[in-house]
This record gives sequence, structure tokens and C-alpha cells, in this order.
Amino acid sequence: MEFRIERSALAEAVAWAAKSLPARSPVPVLGGLMLDVREGRLSISGFDYEASANIEVPAETQAAGRVLVLGRRLLDICRVLPDAVVACALEGTRFTMEGGGTRFGLSTLPTEEYPALPELPASHGTVDAAEFAAAVAQVEMAAARDDSLPVLTGIQLRLEGGSMTLAASDRYRYAVRTMPWKPEGTGSEAVEMVVPGRRLTEISRSLAKSGLIRIGLNGSSGSKGGLIAFEGAGMRTTLRLLEGRLPRYDKLFALDGPAVAVTQREALADAVRRVAVVAEPNSPIRLDFSARGTVLLQAGYEDDIASQQLTATLTGADDLAVAFNPAYLLEALTSFSGSRVRFELLGAGQRALLSGDPDADDASRDDHRHLLMSVRQLS
Repeated sequence: MEFRIERSALAEAVAWAAKSLPARSPVPVLGGLMLDVREGRLSISGFDYEASANIEVPAETQAAGRVLVLGRRLLDICRVLPDAVVACALEGTRFTMEGGGTRFGLSTLPTEEYPALPELPASHGTVDAAEFAAAVAQVEMAAARDDSLPVLTGIQLRLEGGSMTLAASDRYRYAVRTMPWKPEGTGSEAVEMVVPGRRLTEISRSLAKSGLIRIGLNGSSGSKGGLIAFEGAGMRTTLRLLEGRLPRYDKLFALDGPAVAVTQREALADAVRRVAVVAEPNSPIRLDFSARGTVLLQAGYEDDIASQQLTATLTGADDLAVAFNPAYLLEALTSFSGSRVRFELLGAGQRALLSGDPDADDASRDDHRHLLMSVRQLS
């Protein structure tokens, strides 16, 4: 096995494949990356039974072959190699890398012990890579961070006709985004699955510039061993689906006779950042909406307090006060892109639905909504 490749191309490919490596593994070979060289191409693969990644890049090949090396060690070496052509070869049981006068030798792992990558599921359709990455970013913040209920750490994808709906919830908030996608073959049939949220976020970001992403499916949530695959620009990755599904959001999002408040999104986000400085951890920030055209933000207790007033419109009530976890509110506000944000409010301790203002001049065309639970006790 012998090949030559530009350091930057090698480093990018290794970094992408290394995203599939487990943080810790009792099985040493799962910490490895498989390098497979043949006919002017270098293929780099990683697999930990939950996720797989494979990327192909052009390379000047002198001899075909494959080698398994520790992935993180390989990544560290790629980062410090001089910016030059790197000559790589398998010399006995040692993998060597030389470029710009610097030479490294790496011990190898037994390739026969490395598990075979899962076959890519049949293609179900395609989606715009940049729009998909943006949609994932809008909802992933609402996914749970702990593993007490694994399904809540995921992002739910529902594919139906020409639309894809992404959803995430940690029981305190619920984010939903609908976007177009192009089904193929039987892809027009409705299907729903929950994908690991952190890994889906990483994948969508890494594929954001690949033009179109092809999505393949094998099974769905609740079917053990189900896989979802993403493929674009020479990069292919699979994820094992999470079992279960998220609570239905249609009834949660249907508010009965809410008051509606509209205000400038960025100005409100900036005010939340300022006022929340005096708030204790997990202490709420209060918003007093008034039919006089203002919203007053307040946080803190006793002598440590802060407040700021902004313009806002309120319909459906004369005055209405709600309070939110400031971190949750700020994340919800930053998930929108339009200049104005719309609140549908029922009152303290009840659900509040945020969306873009459809009447704004720069109203976003995407269908994105974010449900927050307001705090019951107001000071």
C-alpha cells in the first residue's frame, strides 16, 4: 500500500471520518480508521456499531491496499504535518507518513478484526444540504442533553409527500420545522423515525456545502436495527435509529384563544442577554406585555435587579405577564431569522408558542415554531 496526497485534503477527510469514532471503547479496533487505497482513490472509514462514516478523495496511488490505524492519533498527525504533499506507505506492520521533511510512523491494528460497515439503505429521497443543516440547527437546541430518556436526545424526522418535518423536545420546550424535500420511488409514503440529535447535527453541518443530500432508510423508529443514511459529495454516513417516538405536538401547539404579542426579535434577544446577567441560575426572566405598546423585561431579586423596556404590540388582552427560563428563551429567539417574533400566550405557567411574524417585510418562508413552557410563579 502506497499513496501520495495533499496534506489539507488528507486532514479534511480524516477529520470528517473521525466524527464517527467513539469517545471511549473497550474494543480497540473501533478506535481505528480504515484507509483503503485503490485506482487513484483513498477511502477512509470509521464505525462504532452506532454510526459509520466513509469518505472518498482523489489520491496518487502507487500500490493498492488497506490499513487500520488509531483514528485520533492519525488526526493529530494530520493537524501538525507541514502543508505539503504527504507520502504514505505501509512498511511491514508500520504505517508511515512523510511530508515537508517530517516523518511519522504509526503502529497498525488488525484489519481482520474490524467489523464490516453496514450496507447503505435504499435511497428514499434528496434534500438541499444547506437548508437541511439550517433546519437541524433550529430544532436541535430543544433536544434533551441527558440520556435518562434516550428518545428525547433525538431529532424526529417525518417524511410525507414532498415535505420533511424535524422536531425535538426535552419536555420543557418543543421545536418543529417543516421544509421541502424530494422523495424517490416509495419515498412519498409517510415514514417517521428518531435520529440521534448530536450526531445528526454534526452530519448536517459537515454536509452543508455538498449541494444535495441523498437520504436512505432501513426500518423506522421502534424497529430494532433501523438505519438512516446520508450521502453527498463523496461522503457517506449511517446512524442507528433510536427506539420510540416523541410526544405528538399537534395538540400542544393548538392554543385556545391566545393573546398575541409581536416585537423585534434581535432587540428582545439583546435585552434578554442584558437583563439575565443579574438572574441566579435557573431564575426566570419576566416579560410584562402591555396593550399600550410595550414589553418590560425584569430579572433578579431584592437589590440585584435589572429591567429594560421595548416596543411591542399586544392583541387579545390588555396586559399579560409571563416568565421564562432565560437560556431557553434566548435559544428560541436565536433559532429564528426574521426581524420580528410572534408570541401566542395563554398566561403564566402555561404554554407559549413562538413563530416568525408573517406580516414582517423579511418574513422567513420556513415553517418553524418553538413551544416554551412559561414559569408559573412570577415575582
